[in-house]
Amino acid sequence: MDRLPDCPRCGGSRFQRASLFEHGPHGSESTLEFDAPGRTRERPDWLESVRDGLPGGGRCLAMEDAGNVDVFPLELGWTRIGRSATADLRLDDPSVSRRHALIVWESGESLRILDDRSLNGIFVNGLLADWGTLLDGDELSIGRYRLFLIEA
Repeated sequence: MDRLPDCPRCGGSRFQRASLFEHGPHGSESTLEFDAPGRTRERPDWLESVRDGLPGGGRCLAMEDAGNVDVFPLELGWTRIGRSATADLRLDDPSVSRRHALIVWESGESLRILDDRSLNGIFVNGLLADWGTLLDGDELSIGRYRLFLIEA
């Protein structure tokens, strides 16, 4: 029978299955495979030029990817964001869950964002949120993507 190796961190030789919901014996270190959004990021230069090019009365999410700025118009009702082919806004990257987030737009109301049981969470203006209100200019981070709400 092979001998179990010692843990390189604590020297122990007892092992147990790790839990997604509890911290293990080595503290609460992150297991993220991408950089979490920071709170001190500056607004991108292209944001105002996108706003100037939009027709009035609408809402959209805008993001820069591979040097191109993509604009996604939002409609009344629910907008599903995720990696799934059935998502209304598809972000095809392993850092995005298949069903990552929902945006709710009800007439006369502020936009709301809801985490749809994603693995990596959603960040609104750099802060982790399960749900929240989105206002003009807010930054929404989903996986490796930074999206900005624009209300024209």
